[in-house]
Amino acid sequence: MRFVSTRGGTEPASLSDAIARGLAPDGGLFVPDAFPEADLEALRTATTTAEVAVALLTPFFAGDRLEGELTAICREAFNFPSPLVDLPRDSAVLELFRGPTAAFKDFGARFLAATLSRLSDDSHISSADHPDRPVTILVATSGDTGGAVAAAFAGRPGFRVVVLYPKGMVSDRQERQLTCWGGNITALRVRGDFDACQRMVKEAFADESLREEYRLTSANSISLGRLLPQMVYYAQASLQYEQRHGTPAGFVIPSGNLGNATACYWARKMGLPIREIVLATNRNKTVTRFVEQGLWEPAPTVATLASAMDVGNPSNMERLFSLHGGQSGARNAIRAVLVDDDTIRETIRRGPSEWGQVWDPHTATAVTVREAIPSPHWVIVSTAHPAKFEAIVEPLIGRELPVPSALAELLDREMDFQEVDAKLDSLAAVLT
Repeated sequence: MRFVSTRGGTEPASLSDAIARGLAPDGGLFVPDAFPEADLEALRTATTTAEVAVALLTPFFAGDRLEGELTAICREAFNFPSPLVDLPRDSAVLELFRGPTAAFKDFGARFLAATLSRLSDDSHISSADHPDRPVTILVATSGDTGGAVAAAFAGRPGFRVVVLYPKGMVSDRQERQLTCWGGNITALRVRGDFDACQRMVKEAFADESLREEYRLTSANSISLGRLLPQMVYYAQASLQYEQRHGTPAGFVIPSGNLGNATACYWARKMGLPIREIVLATNRNKTVTRFVEQGLWEPAPTVATLASAMDVGNPSNMERLFSLHGGQSGARNAIRAVLVDDDTIRETIRRGPSEWGQVWDPHTATAVTVREAIPSPHWVIVSTAHPAKFEAIVEPLIGRELPVPSALAELLDREMDFQEVDAKLDSLAAVLT
């Protein structure tokens, strides 16, 4: 299989090349040149998430240098559960927070780490002038991605991770996860919003001298190595729901940079039984304005309770435009609903009594949207553990939340970060 840029200005690349590069040379995002049809029989007989991953991703790895490594990569990455829990109101919740950093980003980050560790000699992330330098993973985060990537690469020989996060726009516990590592992980608190962090990463990739000298690659959802594994839990959950209830489910997805949503659209494109997809957004209006008015106008980021979704210029919309044949097709295919902070609070407050669940602010956006849909058979995608947002959640539900053991261990560590301006020069100075 070959992968092409959303902007059409790059020669097709192999899977390994696309993952190693991170961003296409023309600034676009890599997408498959054609989507294979999923082997539903093999998927239905798979008994573990790793087996589902192998069955789903085999066509993407066919003929690539990583083809023989796929089973080992999947076993390494998919070694924690993602249960689909039935709820009232003909609904279910897909719990994606059972990994080491208590957020759905663990799936993609661990898969990417397992993949890149087998590609560290790739020509697109190697340097003829500096062959002994580690591969540098650049990652901009609005909260959860950076912690997951840091956890996945911490202590891996041959890799250095630089995490950029917006000052004052992540929760206290998220910041501790981002800054507790030391060693081969460098945390940068940026004086700006997530979009500024994301811009700095893209500018670094556009600078050929920086890219080659420091062997740069990406771990954001612009990376193909993040998107492909995120299809796996949608494949598994959609088949489980259909088997239990005899009908396909729709999915309501909390959405910020749109990588998680894109993975669901890609899974449906491959033929998985996904009836509908609805995006739940916070007060950042870029996506809902596009759906309602047909205007794609990225805007400055607005800070909200669902901080990991605070994105004013979602990168993965390029992939959704590509998937649906352009902006007009995407507008007709995408359904998105905005949820404000007051409603998020109320949904969290009602969660224990009405759903028997405690919701984090991001999952609460999806719950709110589900409650407004009259039709049955919907899966609410739960993207983070509520204990990561205890300052918001605990006052609303009136009790303390138990902290998952893996998260508690990270929170006991000391913070280690540098504070920088939102400029490429600041990032370049850290890289030297």
